[in-house]
Amino acid sequence: MTEHASTGKVWLTSEHRHIQWRKTFSSTAPASSSPPFTSKTAPLSTINQREPIMNPPPPPTIDLLLNLIDTRPNSILTSLSQHPHLASASDSHGYSLVHAAVSYNQPQVLRELIQTYKVNVNLLDEDGESPLFAAENVAIAKSLVEDFGADWRLKNSEGKTAEERIAEEEGEDHEVAIYLRGLRTGGSGSANGNVANGADVPDLSGLPGGVKINIDTMAEDEVGDAPDPEIRRRIEELAARDDFQTEEGQRRLRELVTEVVSGMGAEEAARSVRRRVE
Repeated sequence: MTEHASTGKVWLTSEHRHIQWRKTFSSTAPASSSPPFTSKTAPLSTINQREPIMNPPPPPTIDLLLNLIDTRPNSILTSLSQHPHLASASDSHGYSLVHAAVSYNQPQVLRELIQTYKVNVNLLDEDGESPLFAAENVAIAKSLVEDFGADWRLKNSEGKTAEERIAEEEGEDHEVAIYLRGLRTGGSGSANGNVANGADVPDLSGLPGGVKINIDTMAEDEVGDAPDPEIRRRIEELAARDDFQTEEGQRRLRELVTEVVSGMGAEEAARSVRRRVE
């Protein structure tokens, strides 16, 4: 503090003014509303800590299900129960679960797709081929046609039926090709290659005991002696009758077959006797 010589007034030095300002601020400043930090305050590491959020798994895709068809067919059925729209879905090439179920011989999946989810049994891929074209097993091919009504006459974009394409790629003797060929010719296909001709197979029940007749085809050069012209004439005459498919016609046919077979047996027995005598 200094006193002015001429006026006698007292002046505060800068140091005293600074002290006076600090006292004034301390007396007028409001008290803090924040609680003092103590050791009981939560540590910083726990502030804003949250429970982890579990994201649901992504929904399955048709490509995923197609990859499971061979090894995990039951997983496919579980997924379809939650995502039924995938039952009739196809990949970028038009390949569907029905095609895959047939190709990998999964009859349970095939049945569920068609009966439960009503998938078209003739669903076509990008080549215009239905699931029947993918059949590699005659049992599942028969199920497609006979149980679910698959059209074995359908042709792909190249104008070929399933029978033609399978025979071309797998061979004429492939069991599925044989079965489909039997459908086309009106006979019945079998896995060992025996296919009946196009005529209706007559009812041969009631033949004598021990008599068995196998109807089959053979190459022309495998045919032995020509049949008895008289027997052939009688068979053709009987087959031309209007009542051939009736009970009476079938009875006449059985009688003719019995007569022929009995005659062959008698002739064979006579030859055997001659051999023993000689």
